[in-house]
Amino acid sequence: MRLLDKNSSAYLYQQVIDFIEHQQKIGGLVAGDKLPSLRKLSRQFEISIPTVKQAYVELERQGRICARPQSGYYLQAEQARTLKPRPATWRQGKPSEVKCRSLIEQVHAAVHLPETVALGISNPIQAHPPDKALARLMRSVLSKVAEKAVSYGPVTGDAKLRMQLAFRYQEQGVETNPADIVITNGAQEALSIALQCVAKRGDVIAIESPCFFGIIELIETLGMKALEIYTCTEDGACVDKLAQAIKKHNISACLFSTAINNPLGSMKTDSQRQAMVSLLEQHNIPLIEDDVYSELYFTPNKPKPAQLYSEKGLVMTCSSFSKTAAPGYRIGWLIPGKFEEQAKRIKRAQSCSTPMLQQWTLNEYLLSGDYDRHLCVLRKTLIYNCERMRALVAKYFPEEVCISKPQGGSVLWIRCQSHVNTSEFFQEALDQGVSFAPGAVFSPSGKYANFMRISFGVHWDESIEQAIKTLGRLVHENSAKQLQEKLFAEKQKLASQKPVKKTGNL
Repeated sequence: MRLLDKNSSAYLYQQVIDFIEHQQKIGGLVAGDKLPSLRKLSRQFEISIPTVKQAYVELERQGRICARPQSGYYLQAEQARTLKPRPATWRQGKPSEVKCRSLIEQVHAAVHLPETVALGISNPIQAHPPDKALARLMRSVLSKVAEKAVSYGPVTGDAKLRMQLAFRYQEQGVETNPADIVITNGAQEALSIALQCVAKRGDVIAIESPCFFGIIELIETLGMKALEIYTCTEDGACVDKLAQAIKKHNISACLFSTAINNPLGSMKTDSQRQAMVSLLEQHNIPLIEDDVYSELYFTPNKPKPAQLYSEKGLVMTCSSFSKTAAPGYRIGWLIPGKFEEQAKRIKRAQSCSTPMLQQWTLNEYLLSGDYDRHLCVLRKTLIYNCERMRALVAKYFPEEVCISKPQGGSVLWIRCQSHVNTSEFFQEALDQGVSFAPGAVFSPSGKYANFMRISFGVHWDESIEQAIKTLGRLVHENSAKQLQEKLFAEKQKLASQKPVKKTGNL
């Protein structure tokens, strides 16, 4: 470590920079760690607090640390190559049917394999599970409701839980009445009901690209067709590209995640979200918003729901507790806008009701304040895990690989070299005890063959680094294999084009 003399003419803040670099080198600080406070380093180096701040500002300018409001400074994965927005040379395709159904089935099956590091599923609460608090509340609820716990509930769900949800939306400025909300069996049922409210078999649904494969499969199952819309790694679905698609295609509805896309982790600003809603309502096109990750934001403020900007009631909000509290409870909800009557009718025909015991438990969880306290810790843990995993990918994957820098959620979207096909080593990764989601399942037309999604919503232990190391090795091996095959094919092509020398009779 290079130490500067206090009387040196060199900048005094360089002492702080050298100290941080040295701590990284010896492992005293790793990506995601909180840096010492300004006051502590001021005393340690006997320099002023503004001088320490100057050092931190310089490190932040270099992209090596980041500041979090009311929290402090944190070390970033400085070697991670951030995935940049794709060039605007996107070619708008045609509505398509699913081409990767078999691979989607394999990804789902891999979730439950024993002794496997499950990086292929987005299950954020594994990073900070609230199971003990929920178990305690459920025992308390059971002691009060007795036989009611196994009875049918109202079609639209528990009135008290709907009231709690309405209060939360009202705090964000959305005028929501508890009677407007329909409790569902997870967000997937909410999305299914919403789609059936506004579209029928054969209709075209605009989706983000890449898009969560569960949405792709749902659209296909309902007999509808998906139209992929260019989606930026930072701002989500491009409004300009969407406008062009509206002119070319008869779009029945859009299904987007304007707050934290899966798998990109992109998030629209409030003004961008408002512009999208305005565009769609000008053309009377409903927007179905998949809002399951909006509570897992890494930004200073929670994103506003798209429903806030709706003037015609064409926005339908779908969300759940699956990504924030209890995926096994299967409790979601739908705010159907002007499609309230259709939504309630479809819910009644489709599943009649949603289990009451879980609803009562979650209502108590919200009322106690434990849910919001849990979310605060969960967000901090996910931010920490994100930086650690980005650093590991940068360490073990090829240098050409680029990594997303999500604004929330629990997954990383990784772009490997163009000649790599991540689906080809999916089974080999499972055989070696690691699951991931190949990029091809995030596009109905089979795009993103050289991409992969991995989750940092995990309980962190020594197995995580080994799993990333295994995936990095498989990417290296697949890259080498593909290059060899390409080189061999080129040699064969040249050999076939070589003119044959003619010989005459002697």
